[in-house]
Amino acid sequence: VQVVESGGDLVQPGDSLRLSCTASDLTLDRYTVGWFRQAPGKEREEISCITVKTPTRDSYIYYEESVKGRFTISRDSAENTVYLQMNDLKAEDTALYYCATEKWIGTSCPPDYKYWGQGTQVIVSS
Repeated sequence: VQVVESGGDLVQPGDSLRLSCTASDLTLDRYTVGWFRQAPGKEREEISCITVKTPTRDSYIYYEESVKGRFTISRDSAENTVYLQMNDLKAEDTALYYCATEKWIGTSCPPDYKYWGQGTQVIVSS
């Protein structure tokens, strides 16, 4: 299984970016997907996750407080992709962004993820 992130770039404060997470050899609709970031000198943090939607329950979606209202996680089943739309970017959003997947059905983000990508760099600077 290969998880690949893309979409990172150098942008100015207030700009938007959309990150993509794709995976080979697995159907992302059947996996919970988390987005993480790690800034220089800081620990990796989970900023969003989207769980598996079932016939009886919608996906659970989580946002870390600092990104709530600015970032949106979504699935595109046809493209086997999970997106992270990031609006109103700030300098403190500068980090290496990772996505990860786990076979998890629940009303929370999983405690761990099995498959990880290599990351895509986001730099927010004027």
